[in-house]
Amino acid sequence: MKRIIMTGGGSAGHVTPNLALIPRLKTLGFEIYYVGRKSGIEQELVRTIDVPYYSIAAGKLRRYFDLRNFADVCRVVQGVVQAILLIKKLRPNILFSKGGFVTCPLVWAAWIRRVPVVIHESDTTPGLANKLSAPCANRICVSFPETAHKLPTDKVVYTGIPIRETLLKGEKTEGKKFCGFANSKPVVLVIGGSLGAEHINKTVRSALEQLLAKFNICHLCGHGRVDAALQEQSGYVQFEYVDKEMPHLYALADIVVSRAGATTLFELLELKKANVLIPLSKKVSRGDQILNAKSFEAQGFSHVLMEENLHKDSLVECIAKVYANRHAMISAMRAPGQTNGIDNVVKVIQDCMIIS
Repeated sequence: MKRIIMTGGGSAGHVTPNLALIPRLKTLGFEIYYVGRKSGIEQELVRTIDVPYYSIAAGKLRRYFDLRNFADVCRVVQGVVQAILLIKKLRPNILFSKGGFVTCPLVWAAWIRRVPVVIHESDTTPGLANKLSAPCANRICVSFPETAHKLPTDKVVYTGIPIRETLLKGEKTEGKKFCGFANSKPVVLVIGGSLGAEHINKTVRSALEQLLAKFNICHLCGHGRVDAALQEQSGYVQFEYVDKEMPHLYALADIVVSRAGATTLFELLELKKANVLIPLSKKVSRGDQILNAKSFEAQGFSHVLMEENLHKDSLVECIAKVYANRHAMISAMRAPGQTNGIDNVVKVIQDCMIIS
């Protein structure tokens, strides 16, 4: 039996690519275990699938001085010990790490136990956890060509990001029914429910009068952010969060307005959706979304609207511009080499695996 430990946590972007890989790995005969934090978002997401889940201690690795670093060092050491014991118990043939601070103890423990390690970096610039894991990795999968020179080049493989195959099965008619749209106007899907999205939500709502003259708007606004005063607004629907309906909403959308997290970008690329990207500013992030967005814009896949330039008129102008140029964007996305990363990543895992 081929056994694999998968890890990744701290954010949905560190988990959903793993979830995309799991069905394919199961069909190839892998016995799969998932390791993350206790009560982390990874546990919540993995709970929905039939995969054993184990937890270890994890400490946040900060790039700056903080008294909490001392306690977190103890948690990291505890996590390494727990990971060594867990690897001894499960006897995996390979470890696949998607990133997040919980992954470092597992990667280091796998290296100690001589278990092959494949890590995956989603963003243009590597996160700290993957930088610390890189010396112990056999291969490093990257999503952007620009990432290669920022990691050990002899280990880097350009794979893209694994995208959930269920997203490819959406039906436009189901999306329209779910939203309740009665006319044939083109649809703008706004994905604004994650970190720092309140500015996007307010700007979209301030621009509704102009936007609704030409478009229907489906707005994913985040937990607790539904505006009750707009519930009856014709052509505008808002949801805190959607799950199983997401493939249908993607199928319905003519344009997507979104942040620039790497997983979302590669979903848009795989689905060939023209888009406006509003990356998180450096005030609240390390700037990775800005670099991700600029890379997609340079390849002709996206139009970037910087956070500091986001207001009612700029949003309306960008959406109109992208809608007018959507066919050129879609053509760029269809260029050779732009494929779902599942096949590429699975090949790297198989190439590195040692069957015990």
